Amino acid sequence: MKYLTLLFLFISFGAFCQDIIPTKNGDITINPITHGTLVLEYNDQVIYVDPYGGAAAFDDQKKPTLVLITDIHGDHLNQETLNGLDLKEAILVVPQAVADKLPKGSGKSIVVIGNDLSETINKVKITAIPMYNLPETSDSRHPKGRGNGYIVHLGGKQIYLSGDTEDIPEMRALKNIDVAFVCMNLPYTMDVEQAASAVAEFKPTIVYPYHYRGTEGLSDVEKFKTLVNESAPKVDVRLRNWYQ
Repeated sequence: MKYLTLLFLFISFGAFCQDIIPTKNGDITINPITHGTLVLEYNDQVIYVDPYGGAAAFDDQKKPTLVLITDIHGDHLNQETLNGLDLKEAILVVPQAVADKLPKGSGKSIVVIGNDLSETINKVKITAIPMYNLPETSDSRHPKGRGNGYIVHLGGKQIYLSGDTEDIPEMRALKNIDVAFVCMNLPYTMDVEQAASAVAEFKPTIVYPYHYRGTEGLSDVEKFKTLVNESAPKVDVRLRNWYQ
C-alpha cells in the first residue's frame, strides 16, 4: 500500500477533538463524540456514526446527511438520542435488524444494507462488513449477519468502522484501509491483544482505538498502541479520549 501524506490537526474544544485528513477533493474531518460514536465531514456530507450519548453531545455538529447504525444495542441504536436530533435531511443506513426497530418515518429515508453488500448514497459508497463474536454460538451477543461494520469511501480514502466485533477473518482480510476505528472491550467484543493482532495484519494507515469501555473499565489503549507498533511500525495509532 502506498502510504498517504497526511496533515494532522488537533483542536481541543469541549468534549471534542478534530482530526483533519486531506484528500485530493477536500478534507475529511473526524469528530470523536463518545464510545463508538463519531461524526465524519466531507464536502457537503455530514455522517453520524451510531449516535449515542444524548442529542446535546451533537450541539456543535452540523446536521447529518447520513446516519450509519451498526447494531441493535443501546450504545449503537439509541432511540432517545435519535429523537433529539434533526434527521429531516438524513438518510439512515442500517442492517435489517435495526430497520425492524426504527419508528416509521425515521429520517428522510432508511436504506438497509446486508453484510458484504454496498450502496452508493449521496454519492458516498458504503460497504457493509460482517461484525460478530467468536466462537459463533446461539447465544452470542453479536451473531454473524445481524449487525454491520462499514467501509465508507470518501475522497478516494477508505474508512473502516468495526462496530462490535472480534478479530474475525473478514477484518483481518481488509485491504487498503486508510483510516480504521477498531473496538476493544471485554466481554462484548475483543481484548487489546486480539485487536492489536488484527490491526497488525490488515495494516491500516491510521487506526483509532474506540469503543473501549467494558465491564472492568477502560481498555489499555497505550498497550494496544505498543503492540501494534511492535508488529506494524508504520501504522499510525492515534489515541483520543472518547470518555471525557
